Amino acid sequence: MKNLKKNGGFTLIEILVVIGIIAILAVIVLIAINPARQFAQARNTQRTSNVNAILNAIGQYTADHKGTLPTIPDDEVTEALCLQLVPDYLPAMPIDPVMDENEIACADIDPGDVQYDVNTVAGGRIEVCAPNAATETALGTPDPICVTR
Repeated sequence: MKNLKKNGGFTLIEILVVIGIIAILAVIVLIAINPARQFAQARNTQRTSNVNAILNAIGQYTADHKGTLPTIPDDEVTEALCLQLVPDYLPAMPIDPVMDENEIACADIDPGDVQYDVNTVAGGRIEVCAPNAATETALGTPDPICVTR
């Protein structure tokens, strides 16, 4: 009788199969987590908060001034609007989350930095929009975050 010696190690095929399974699971986890989507949702949450803060400040200004709306030149957040709202109704004017800063002083406002639109709509209502929102419609076009009161 021959004495067969059996090794207790793994074959190359078994190791490759395990590596392949681990790679497939890693791809599935990365797709499920999707860090870019998570960051976009976080920025949109900040934009929604900023839009509501600006709109609440305008509402408080209107209440304190017997129904008179603040001056909104060119439908943009400008230094004139900022001076009416800051520091009484907002600590500082919020800016878009893709910028390096969270807030900006009124003297330094550039409408391209703030990136929020303030419009007067029918019936004397105010609409504040964040046009650079990272949400998209079914057609793939950007869908701004807008709140009207």
